[in-house]
Amino acid sequence: MKILLTDSNRWPVAARLAVAFRRMGCDVAVLCPVPGHPAQSIPAVEHIFGYDGLSPLESLARAIVSFQPDIVIPACDRSVAHLHELYAMTCARDGADAPVAVMIERSLGSPASFPIVSRRCELLHAAESEGIRIPKTMAIETEADLERWSAESERPWVMKADGTWGGKGVRLVSSHSDALRFFQEFSRPASIMELGKRLLLNRNRAWEWAGWKDARHAVIAQTAIDGRPANCAVVCWQGKVLASLAVEVLRAREVTGPATVVRLIPGVEMIAAAEKLASRFHLSGFFGLDFMIEESTGAAYLIEMNPRCTPPCHLALDEGRNLPAALYAQLTGEPAPLWRPVIDREIIAYFPRGVEAVGSATHNDPQSPVYLDIPVEPALTRALLHPRSGRSIVGRLCDMFRQDRKSGAYKFAALRENAQPRTGAKQTISTLA
Repeated sequence: MKILLTDSNRWPVAARLAVAFRRMGCDVAVLCPVPGHPAQSIPAVEHIFGYDGLSPLESLARAIVSFQPDIVIPACDRSVAHLHELYAMTCARDGADAPVAVMIERSLGSPASFPIVSRRCELLHAAESEGIRIPKTMAIETEADLERWSAESERPWVMKADGTWGGKGVRLVSSHSDALRFFQEFSRPASIMELGKRLLLNRNRAWEWAGWKDARHAVIAQTAIDGRPANCAVVCWQGKVLASLAVEVLRAREVTGPATVVRLIPGVEMIAAAEKLASRFHLSGFFGLDFMIEESTGAAYLIEMNPRCTPPCHLALDEGRNLPAALYAQLTGEPAPLWRPVIDREIIAYFPRGVEAVGSATHNDPQSPVYLDIPVEPALTRALLHPRSGRSIVGRLCDMFRQDRKSGAYKFAALRENAQPRTGAKQTISTLA
């Protein structure tokens, strides 16, 4: 089986999934920015295609035509958008029966879902119509909309911008003036001066230029749920969920940023929501759903969808929760080759930030309640420990003198000495030293 993974960032998830599929005997290719992508450190991945920020659709089409994959798996939001755009362009030029269009539809599911899955407001309202619990949500298209929301909604609010990821387009705001600044930042194109600063401080100038050209973002406002974050990851095929797993977030890089330490939970309500959305939109491939678990009731509120593979997707869990193995079985008609060890602990520290958060151990202690998600490939471990910086020399020099760039870690629940379920104690968000 041939797998093409696409990633316009340098996130670990594409490399981790590449390893998972290679261990099952798949032929894996990765479309990514080069040099410096973690997938380049994996000797078993022989096919690396360069992802050009100035001509991304051409890069994507070239990789599909050259590699002839059985499925394309996007590992970032931008590459999802590129697949949608390439599908539309191919259909307009060559028809929906063209091989590239057929491959994209096979990989992602019904094209009718493409205009919705990446738009937060439309997706959430579709979810609400399926009986899925969501926070009060409103599209903010004008400053008048923001005035109306401000008058009708209790603070604090959460504001989000489409086309952003990693928590960068999410703000917890407590005043109308803060909300107005956020809306203006994301609903208007950046100035030439701002573009110049980005080009000076960042190394990936082609992607900065591409982002500036498409700088307007749809903005939504949501009521803030008093609780703790959680998420589920699923893999599906033609609307049917093949495997799923759910976690609650114990620690994260930032209060609205990526998780670093998680706890496996049953997540019945979250997975049921994923099944409804997969069926409604006739989806194929990987996707994740983000939730807030309300502290007073334990109810799960869907806050957004990630129509791509997410950090838990590569985890080697037991049957029904091993997503790569389930997809392999679906596409080949054969059970996936088993490998050991299967993760048998409830708390998982993602590598490297989560491992750093729980201690300095570099291997898994069988007596520890925490599983350290360390790659088995030493070269990949080194690549993730020392990632290629996205900042230019000037940007790195500026960072050295800016104290406010020191990143904090946020704890959503106490990391206990055992993996027992919670007792319902009040959860707080605190900055760790």
